Amino acid sequence: MESLNRKHYLNDISRESARKAAKSDFPDSMIEKVKETPAFLVSEVPLRRNLELLSSIKKATGAKILIALKAFAMYRVFPIMAEYLDGVCASGPLEARLGKEHFKKEVHTFSPAYSDSDIEDLIKSSDTIIFNSLNQWKRYREKISKSGRKIEVGLRVNPEYSEIGNDLYNPAYVNAGLGVLPEELEGEDLKGIDGLHFHVLCENNASALANVLKHFEKLYGKYISQMKWINFGGGHHISRVDYDIGLLVRLINYFKKKYGVEVHLEPGEGIVLNTGVLISSVLDIVHEGKGDLPVAILDTSAETHMPDVLAMPYSPDIINAGAEGEKKNTYRLRGLTCLAGDIIGDYSFEDKLKPRDKIVFLDMALYTMVKTTTFNGVRLPSILFFNSKSGEIELVKRFGFKAYKEKLS
Repeated sequence: MESLNRKHYLNDISRESARKAAKSDFPDSMIEKVKETPAFLVSEVPLRRNLELLSSIKKATGAKILIALKAFAMYRVFPIMAEYLDGVCASGPLEARLGKEHFKKEVHTFSPAYSDSDIEDLIKSSDTIIFNSLNQWKRYREKISKSGRKIEVGLRVNPEYSEIGNDLYNPAYVNAGLGVLPEELEGEDLKGIDGLHFHVLCENNASALANVLKHFEKLYGKYISQMKWINFGGGHHISRVDYDIGLLVRLINYFKKKYGVEVHLEPGEGIVLNTGVLISSVLDIVHEGKGDLPVAILDTSAETHMPDVLAMPYSPDIINAGAEGEKKNTYRLRGLTCLAGDIIGDYSFEDKLKPRDKIVFLDMALYTMVKTTTFNGVRLPSILFFNSKSGEIELVKRFGFKAYKEKLS
């Protein structure tokens, strides 16, 4: 099965570092305590480690840093995150309300478009609303100004440059319809716009941001000094071992000094990178001795629990596993749904797999917990949290029939 390793930008150095950290942050003794699978397990230890790094960047630059809820919305840990971060970035009314009620700090919202009812809800929950077009801003600016709440307004723009190779994840791709183009701003009165926002990174290092800023300044430079803030968006892989923190700090401070604006960052993945795992169990081994490989059927699923494995595609790392042929026994790992292509990947293990063996997928907090589905009626993974103060694993949520039923009618 041909696939990419750990999304499409994580290099070998970063992947090896993540594997070593996982052995420390999620030791066998911890995994053994998890009796029921599948389950997402998020640990406070690597989470705080990432947050402390983010806090150091805030102190060095004065930038605001927001957690993008589209990547991670486990509100059990919002109080921990709120100790370090300025608030949340929401993608619509539901995320905005979650941020307001549970994070209890700033709520910044962006969506490609809003309905009338969306705006009514967002006026109640958002401190900043960012529009994707001049049309939408003009349609709703009066309603916002008369709301009685102090709400800042931004415009998303498109620097027309990105270092993302896959258009599925490339917001700078013009036909993606994301961001106001420079020619659309010509002759427009931007009074009432507090900031400009761009988002054209995905798992990128600071060098990509440096290149984006050159294009952003070239296309939108004449508007920047009119603004209160500029939002550099997400996609900054800040907690990755090879990320150039020094360059990021220099870019932010340079930009602030040159234009006299605040800088906002809204990473999601960079905040929760390597903070969670998905623990599953082997249910059965089939087709031994026939076909390319024996197939291990798990109680999890790429289709329902790890959809980016199929959409990206990529092969997630597994604790104590290697690539096909690297160790003595190679298996194709299959999900629990009827979808023929519900294949997670081909992996090798020192020992032969057998039913009830645990398989631990790494880096499953980000863009995984938020994307799960109940296709085929497959039960959603439970959510667990390792509390570093008590040393115990807490059951945060167990899903069953009710979660499946309430999605239907």
